[in-house]
Amino acid sequence: MPAQLQISVGQYSDKGRKVINQDFHGVLVPDGPLLGMKGIAVVLADGISSSAVSQVASESAVKSFLTDYYCTSETWSVKTSAQRVIAATNSWLHAQTRQSRFRYDPDKGYVCTFSAVVFKGNGAHLFHIGDARIYRISGASAEQLTEDHRVYVSPEQSYLGRGLGVNPQVEIDYLNCEIDRGDVFLLTTDGVHEFITPRFMAATVQNNADDLDRAARLLAEEAYGNGSDDNLTVQIVRIDALPQGSNADLPARISALPPAPLLEARMIFDGYRIVREIHASSRSHIYLAEDVESGDRVALKTPSIDLRDDADYLRRFMTEEWIARRIDSPHVLKPLPQSRRRSHLYVAMEYVDGQTLTQWMIDHPKPDLEEVRVIVEQIAAGLRAFHRKEMLHQDLRPQNILIDRTGTVKIIDFGSVRVAGVAELSRHGQDNDILGTVQYTAPEYFTGQGGSPQADQFSLGVIAYQMLTGHLPYGARLAQAKEKYRKSRLRYVSAAEHNPVIPVWVDRALQRAVNLDQAKRYESLSEFLFDLRHPNARYLDTRPVPLMARNPLLFWKCLSLLLALVIVLLLARLRGVGL
Repeated sequence: MPAQLQISVGQYSDKGRKVINQDFHGVLVPDGPLLGMKGIAVVLADGISSSAVSQVASESAVKSFLTDYYCTSETWSVKTSAQRVIAATNSWLHAQTRQSRFRYDPDKGYVCTFSAVVFKGNGAHLFHIGDARIYRISGASAEQLTEDHRVYVSPEQSYLGRGLGVNPQVEIDYLNCEIDRGDVFLLTTDGVHEFITPRFMAATVQNNADDLDRAARLLAEEAYGNGSDDNLTVQIVRIDALPQGSNADLPARISALPPAPLLEARMIFDGYRIVREIHASSRSHIYLAEDVESGDRVALKTPSIDLRDDADYLRRFMTEEWIARRIDSPHVLKPLPQSRRRSHLYVAMEYVDGQTLTQWMIDHPKPDLEEVRVIVEQIAAGLRAFHRKEMLHQDLRPQNILIDRTGTVKIIDFGSVRVAGVAELSRHGQDNDILGTVQYTAPEYFTGQGGSPQADQFSLGVIAYQMLTGHLPYGARLAQAKEKYRKSRLRYVSAAEHNPVIPVWVDRALQRAVNLDQAKRYESLSEFLFDLRHPNARYLDTRPVPLMARNPLLFWKCLSLLLALVIVLLLARLRGVGL
């Protein structure tokens, strides 16, 4: 089976009984890495009869999607990329109407329906606005996957309830479904599907499987023969092959090069003179080296000797460089430009002359609150660079944070990073393995819920707590709380118990950031940072928190016990009276 996604396409469009064809459609199958990372896009737009310029809107919508979608970040998910492109197109069309003579009559402006399918990996991502339709052919019938956004006033009168360009913002229907080899998707405008049956659609596609263009034309002709008075457009897409493996098209896939050997001081390796080993662990080896040509100092990271036969480990190792090259932040370690041919697997990174946050905490057992704030803010800036690209670090810990001699903080080690755009290449969407260090990992990972930006926030909160107190907010018991009942027994230990000088409002901010329930954490890192610097009025109230608010489960247990005791006493009293 080919290693890439392959499709067959049939298309047909005609003005029908109308003067002009206001429909527009297109398909784009990219070459190279874009095929794996962004997928194949199939788009259909239908102009509305009340507008004389709607065909311009349809053409613009289709062309802009097929162009701009492939310019979005490779790390973004299909959903994020497509929705941002569609939203931008909607804003442009709406602005065109507002600047035209139709500003007070938008139904005559730059408006159209919009439906698109992006096939990526083993999934189909559907985006829909209006009353065109997307079907999936299954057996002898066609299953409608989209909902018509049409409002019916009466059986004879209706109007389009949602369209592209109607309002400044647009609501986009989204559906994600798995695909298999042989699946057939059908996109039609209302001039077609309102005049033929789903059974006829399925039969026509099956009877003309060797010529999908003919099948599309026959569907349109049947609708025309049945009295359709609208434009006629049909697109048929058949899945002929799916990519092999979960991440077959990932640009950072395992190279054919062998893993780098153990390096020794003074040896020359691919144009670098090895100075000394900086760090060694079960996951990697890091060396300080000098570029022989320029004399610049660099850090060379090589795969672990013990794991060089582990394909999953090598995949993550090579993905690290791919990830780092897609993030531009002074607080994220940057890889060096690769100008020379490599003989082995390794990564050349910028060299940071400094220390890990682990060593910094040893050297500063009682840091000033402002020092902690400055470091936490820089870590958060690095995390936001990941989150903007729809990435989760998932292994934020003091050992993975470097502080140089100028005080600049950098996040390193991207072996556990989850990339939304890459995770879509897997049939299951994501790995359930816990790749981070358990003491800093959000509890939702242990219960199989997966990660979110709030999970990275949890790790940052634990680090901030540890910097201020030298302890962990839940001790070493967090990793054992894999079941809900065990997690409910965990209690946050006030930072003030370890460091009495910490203000109560800072303690409350830390408590919220590391809340075991991700829904109760801050919605964004900026909120957490703000509360670390500005006393939150809600956190200045030092009155004891009621038991019901602190621990609802314990409250109801105590209440139930109290009621049970009352009942027992009443029964005993009644029995005594009866005697």
